[in-house]
Amino acid sequence: MQISPSILSADFANLESELGRISNADWAHVDVMDAHFVPNLTLGTPIVEALAKVSPIPLDVHLMIQDPDRWAAGYAEAGAKSVTFHIEAVADPIKTARAIRAAGARASMAIKPGTDFEPYADLLPELDMVLVMTVEPGFGGQSFMADQMTKVAQVRRAVQRSGGEIWIQVDGGVSADTIGQCAEAGADVFVAGSAVYGADDAAAQVSALRSLAQQHEH
Repeated sequence: MQISPSILSADFANLESELGRISNADWAHVDVMDAHFVPNLTLGTPIVEALAKVSPIPLDVHLMIQDPDRWAAGYAEAGAKSVTFHIEAVADPIKTARAIRAAGARASMAIKPGTDFEPYADLLPELDMVLVMTVEPGFGGQSFMADQMTKVAQVRRAVQRSGGEIWIQVDGGVSADTIGQCAEAGADVFVAGSAVYGADDAAAQVSALRSLAQQHEH
């Protein structure tokens, strides 16, 4: 059960100290948005490279961008240890996943709430993680979509069938109130933004979320 706090909810003027607040987390989740694939613009490779140099924990980069085929491996080269591309945006998922792995990072595929997982189940051998979005990607602080738990369970069954060590991540509205149902459905990596950074003691919140997830482990 791994916690990956999203720095989208952190203080962007003090990112190094904000990473320090979550040093007991498993990952730091970095949302890269290009104002094309999603209606928001955040940060790119230079900032990821700078964060990788100072972060006490590995970076989990989530690319909400068009043409990840072109850009994804560059984020691994910049120091990200996990790089996620959206299946809705990628032209050649196998080639892109292999390029990410060749650059030294874990390769992950994200699926939006409206996207069916089944057509992509055969990609699992090329992947280290599947991210099931539990909100529409683009902005932090949105409400959790409980109807996506069916998809999480579907991905978990497919992972069990295909074998291999593939993690299932959920991202969007994950909090103390919702993390239990995510774990029960089969998720094992949890992205939490405002739930962690909105707390006075972010590290204590990371520990609390991890322990809640463990109690509901699938």
